[in-house]
Amino acid sequence: MNATDFIVIRNDLQQCKVIETRLPDAAGLPADALLVKVTRFAFTANNITYAVIGEQLKYWHLFPAPDGYGIIPVWGFGEVLVSKHPMIAVGETLFGYFPMATHLVIEAADVSKRGLRDGAAHRQEVSPVYNAYARVSGDPTYAGQQGDFRALLLPLFMLSFLVDDALAENAFYGARRVILSSASSKTAFGLAHLLHRRGIRVIGLTSKGNVDFVTSLGCYDEVVTYDQVAAIPAAEAVAYVDMAGNSALREALHRHFGAQMVYSGRVGLTHRASEPDEPTLPGAKPVWFFAPDQIRKRAKEWGPGGIDQRFGAAWTELVPHLPNWLDVVERRGPAAVREAYLDTLQGRVPPDQGLILSLAE
Repeated sequence: MNATDFIVIRNDLQQCKVIETRLPDAAGLPADALLVKVTRFAFTANNITYAVIGEQLKYWHLFPAPDGYGIIPVWGFGEVLVSKHPMIAVGETLFGYFPMATHLVIEAADVSKRGLRDGAAHRQEVSPVYNAYARVSGDPTYAGQQGDFRALLLPLFMLSFLVDDALAENAFYGARRVILSSASSKTAFGLAHLLHRRGIRVIGLTSKGNVDFVTSLGCYDEVVTYDQVAAIPAAEAVAYVDMAGNSALREALHRHFGAQMVYSGRVGLTHRASEPDEPTLPGAKPVWFFAPDQIRKRAKEWGPGGIDQRFGAAWTELVPHLPNWLDVVERRGPAAVREAYLDTLQGRVPPDQGLILSLAE
């Protein structure tokens, strides 16, 4: 049996193609291994970020590809076709981190009723969250549109949740206003939703073409286009959460707010316009927000299940809004996946669309 893999050139993401690889038969699988068919996966600007920083954070190590190429990781669903693990049945549905491919071999470890981990040696250099798979057969919250929303937003909303938690833990560094760049992005509007509920004034920065969408979400108190940032009043302290990764925008904001910029956190790279050597800026020093650090901290403080319980409550509260905010668009087959990938890379996907893809026709 062959698998279809969608691969990109690591240092030139415009260059992509589909290749066929030979899958092992059941006898050739390692002990306790699973052969999983990747049934559908979400694709968002966040996956482009995975590719941009794939070298630094070792995302390319997860799913081996020919030399110079990489397979971009995606969140989605898989069906177990072959199982050599006594506790996992053929036909089970798994939710987790998959390759842009039709199949994946998982070396099942730490199997419980709720999930399992891929114990393959080449996958152990990344955060454990990327090697965990939930067993979701028969769970209605992972089926149909709810399942699509989970694939599209659950990992991004976890980032939103952790940024919100870290800001609140630090009393917003004395600010009562938070500015979010790339306000139309899913991570940004998830964070805006959480901040808005806390009574924090949320200012969304976006392009002119996305103003109507960002305004319609109802979780931004103010929507400002990128060319108008100097018009934001600078008399009061602000915290800046940078989803765009645009060096020129960050510099403009720091110079506008000066010492009133009390926090400057870098979260995303949707604009992919960061300069490697940036000048020292007025106000708070820009720092990368690293989600696993906050997860480890809260896991220790909140105890077993503490993060899941709080995040689950926040997710449940968010879900009713999603059908009004996003249209799920499904595309199937290698040509459709390539088109969706290039559209996302070039920023051509409307912000109110959520792409669910499959390489299988």
